[in-house]
Amino acid sequence: MTSLNDIPIAKTDGSETSLADYEGKVKLIVNVASRCGLAPQYEKLEQLQKTYGERGFTVLGFPSNQFLQELGSAEAISEYCSTTWGITFPIFEKIRVNGRSAHPLYSELKKAPDADGKAGRVTWNFEKFVVTPDGGVHRFRPRTEPDDPAIVALIEDSLPA
Repeated sequence: MTSLNDIPIAKTDGSETSLADYEGKVKLIVNVASRCGLAPQYEKLEQLQKTYGERGFTVLGFPSNQFLQELGSAEAISEYCSTTWGITFPIFEKIRVNGRSAHPLYSELKKAPDADGKAGRVTWNFEKFVVTPDGGVHRFRPRTEPDDPAIVALIEDSLPA
């Protein structure tokens, strides 16, 4: 299996990075979309960032227009996130999450099953993957709110005391 830390990801400015920059942190990776009915989840994602960010946690947002609900440019997405929701966590370049041209990060993440044991396709915007420092991947479907007790407990249990 490919290490998630080795997969290149593009920042909104076009420069390349990887999850290795966040090694040792609890990461909540989310495919986001500005025009989605679930976009109010941004507020709870930002609250998690503010609550746990200094303890070794980060939300990582990956815009996707795969469900035809994302703005056209990285600038428009960044502006929407900062002005509408006050987002301080990193937002990356727009990617595909499903299909043959799915981003390699999502090709790996989708191997993780959800609570019902189902892996595979991302079903909608705001599907969440919690990646723990030990490399564990935990999947939560789009309608699971970011502040769901299962997500919060996983974050808290994975952070240093």
